[in-house]
Amino acid sequence: MRIAKFSIAGEVRFGLVDGPELVVFKGHPLFSGYETTGERVPLKDVQLLPPTLPTSKIVCIGKNYADHAAEMGGEAPKEPLIFLKPTTSLIGDGETIVLPAISERVDHEGELAIVIGDIAKNVSEADALKYVWGFTIANDVTARDIQDKDGQWTRAKGFDTFCPLGPWIETEFDVDGQTLETRVDGELRQHASVDLLIHKVPRIIQHVSQAMTLLPGDVILTGTPAGIGRIESGQVVEISIEGIGTLTNPVAAAID
Repeated sequence: MRIAKFSIAGEVRFGLVDGPELVVFKGHPLFSGYETTGERVPLKDVQLLPPTLPTSKIVCIGKNYADHAAEMGGEAPKEPLIFLKPTTSLIGDGETIVLPAISERVDHEGELAIVIGDIAKNVSEADALKYVWGFTIANDVTARDIQDKDGQWTRAKGFDTFCPLGPWIETEFDVDGQTLETRVDGELRQHASVDLLIHKVPRIIQHVSQAMTLLPGDVILTGTPAGIGRIESGQVVEISIEGIGTLTNPVAAAID
């Protein structure tokens, strides 16, 4: 089941993706169930929004592919490495990544994202998937020069528009064997199987829930493979994951 959040005529609604149309839900499907109104809306007529709100936090896992840890000049952490992005960084499919004027290099980082469906605290690996609502695609956009200068990641990864998410949530996604690809203006930058995650989805959920309570609608970014690279104004970033779809975002410079 693919669940989208969208805006039409100034109203925010949720819908079931059915080919080129959305079947509109009566309420938020995570809290109100999957009853529909019967109304159908063409996908081409709506603005897709980040599909998970309300979201209390965006948790990210760093250096979770061995090849990416190597390209960053270090070893992979023995435990999942946690950092956070603010919810103000969220944008949806088709919305614009804005390059901050104070950065000279901004990179893309295509990632599989977990969407939490129930309150999770100190959960076991064996039970972890019971707390997952579904999966989506994320771009952990990063101001690389600011990351290098600051020595930590909060500011570099926390700018407005630096967490594109979407285009929808896939509730029946099977992680095993799926491929992630990132393209910039059609050029392939990243290509990897999500099987190559060092710390798998159940381990990530267990580890994060030991530190903080996960709430319905929270998002966990699972890490990016090798192939990160610079994005520039006028380009378009497309991140695809088999079994989910493609997240597409144009890039523009900040307006002074």
